[in-house]
Amino acid sequence: MMLRTSASRVLDDNDRDEVLGLLDSDPVANVFVASRVRAVGLNPARLGGQMWGYGPRGGLISLCYAGANLVPVNAGREAVHAFADRARKQGRRCSSIVGPSAAVELLWERLEPHWGRARAIRWAQPVMATSSAPLVAPDPEVRRVRPEEFGTLLPACVAMFTEEVGVSPDNGDGGALYRSRVAELIRIGRSYAHIEDGQVIFKAEIGAVTPQACQIQGVWVDPLYRGRGHAAAGMATVVEQALKYFAPIVTLYVNDYNLPARAAYKKVGFREVDTFTSVLF
Repeated sequence: MMLRTSASRVLDDNDRDEVLGLLDSDPVANVFVASRVRAVGLNPARLGGQMWGYGPRGGLISLCYAGANLVPVNAGREAVHAFADRARKQGRRCSSIVGPSAAVELLWERLEPHWGRARAIRWAQPVMATSSAPLVAPDPEVRRVRPEEFGTLLPACVAMFTEEVGVSPDNGDGGALYRSRVAELIRIGRSYAHIEDGQVIFKAEIGAVTPQACQIQGVWVDPLYRGRGHAAAGMATVVEQALKYFAPIVTLYVNDYNLPARAAYKKVGFREVDTFTSVLF
């Protein structure tokens, strides 16, 4: 029997307060989407995509950010089916589907017959968070990256992305969008690294920020320096800085099979609070 659902709708700036109220109900899981809405609102031209809503104005139940990523928010079965219907009719425009596992898995179950096979699926990605001072000594050499060090940092960012995602960020537009994002994070003081003699030993960025939470991304240690404690000490510095300057909760998500990273994050004081799934195209 086909499940009948109400249709989703495209939201606009008139829905902003209600959208933020829903996003703020889970500031850790929703930090990426909430940071986008707080920064630019809901106008698709500024948002870089559409925000879909499920439920009437004044009674919004669920959201789905449909931009470079497809990100369901607080989406139960009926909302997921409504979002899948819209995504199917629109055609795939995203490079990934990412979010809480139950919603993403159901969304992909509905979309795979129409969109075809994914390049990769990361079924279990623990979401980790901390609101406490790090439990290990910070690395005093980790600091904000300076604008003139863009050329030094970029190869490390490309190596991290390629290792993590499985393709180079230079694919498609030649890496222009990726380079601009790296430069922007440096410019606004959210890129951190341990650099010695022009070589990046450790790096990480604070990618999404809201008043409630911030998300660390792009954590990377040069392969020649792995296993020496650089990840834990470097993350301790980034957590210290994030709590001081950005938000009272620091979060990230990591592949379940990346046991060294998970161990390092737990050593710093992160705890697992949720599970994401990512479908990569």
